[in-house]
Amino acid sequence: MRLVGYWSRKALDGGGYGDYQSMGLSDGQYDILRAAVAAARPVERLQGREVARKLIKRQVRAGCADRYRDGGPADGPWQ
Repeated sequence: MRLVGYWSRKALDGGGYGDYQSMGLSDGQYDILRAAVAAARPVERLQGREVARKLIKRQVRAGCADRYRDGGPADGPWQ
């Protein structure tokens, strides 16, 4: 979750997305990042960066909780 949050904030700040593998993310984590940043951009324009960052935190937490609710790659159906 920390890594997804870190890169989401960087992307919101204009750091660009780059290659998800070079960020150390899986494609699923990258999907969470893209969704969080897409939700935060209009909020940033209307309510400011701090509110957008709080939204990213909530979105990333919820996205990761949903994605890994059955465990990670070693614990879940990927075994």
